Amino acid sequence: MNEIFLENERKLFLKTYNRIPIDISRGEGVFLYDKAGNKYLDFFAGLAVNALGYAHPKIVEAVYKQISRFGHLSNNFITDVQLELAELLVRHSKMSKVFFTNSGTESVEAAIKIIRMKYGPEKIIYSMTDSFHGRTYGAMSLTSREKYKKGFEPFLPNTQTIKYNDVKDLEQKVNKNTAAIFLEFIQGEGGINVITEEFVTKLVELKNKFGFAIVSDGIQCGTGRTGKPYSHNHFDIKPDLIVTAKAIGGGLPLGALLSSEAFDDIFYPGKHGTTFGGNPVSCAAGIVVLKEVFENGLMEKVSTLGNYLLDELKRMQNMFPTQIKDVRGKGFMIGLELFYDGNEIVSQMRGRKILINCTNQNVLRLLPPLIVTKDEIDYFLFNLIEIFKEKNNGN
Repeated sequence: MNEIFLENERKLFLKTYNRIPIDISRGEGVFLYDKAGNKYLDFFAGLAVNALGYAHPKIVEAVYKQISRFGHLSNNFITDVQLELAELLVRHSKMSKVFFTNSGTESVEAAIKIIRMKYGPEKIIYSMTDSFHGRTYGAMSLTSREKYKKGFEPFLPNTQTIKYNDVKDLEQKVNKNTAAIFLEFIQGEGGINVITEEFVTKLVELKNKFGFAIVSDGIQCGTGRTGKPYSHNHFDIKPDLIVTAKAIGGGLPLGALLSSEAFDDIFYPGKHGTTFGGNPVSCAAGIVVLKEVFENGLMEKVSTLGNYLLDELKRMQNMFPTQIKDVRGKGFMIGLELFYDGNEIVSQMRGRKILINCTNQNVLRLLPPLIVTKDEIDYFLFNLIEIFKEKNNGN
């Protein structure tokens, strides 16, 4: 990347990101291109946002058509594209009502507010260790990882954590004073950690006893990414609330809070709102995404190819047992836990024109666009194997 470009970035922006040193000019399908003409296979997908890749022709057409009509109306109006997207979300989530937001963290904030209204401010809202729910104050109060919270205290009162997959800790903490439990059934930022059947079974048992709400955070692990509509669909459980975002906007800012019937009448006009949530252009893109994922066979493809990718990575673990500690995940949300810092591998893959991400320091996080093909998966696997071979030889 041009040094002047980076210098201008340092002059103009607050220091909140470690930028990837590539000057992107365009994207197409599962590939990104820089201004020098280099082509990169993207197994990062804008942090699980670009489910249909880049410049998907149906999204381009839908966005152009909608913005030619109107780009924004206040939510004092209801639009046809909002109605169509809401109907798709309700049908495929099997929930009752929708509130549109701009992002995942805003969806979490809306969920906190509706829970406080229903259960009262004195009851406790729990989240899980290693969780990530967003960076605004309510969402950050539920995010347990210290690196995101240090220096921003104090947080919302009556928010606490439960150890992820620790049934004993769950039983000890949950009682009649519990309002809700937020959880990612597959944690993303925490290192692609999958909830256990035992934990879910006990969670349902306690909910039936005490009547608290279960909130499924499907922001990263929803919209078909795991081979199911939402990650909780891999288990015998129906949440009371679902928070979703990232992929549903087709690359445009969009999120949603989905509620069960028990929450239908908690909000009323003036109690909550948003200026841009449910933007018509974002909704037009979202309609394309949901139809492609849920109605045109893409989710089933994710399930099949995701199993293939997971199996091949487990074979790779057997090939390199001193490098790969664990392989876990579902669909196209997979983590390779290494015995060392993963950022070195990220850099080496970028040198081979393949983009991946490292989270929780030593977990390679794979989030390819849902449209990725078997040939592209095989190309990714070949290059990753070559890097592990080189590291073995170097040692």
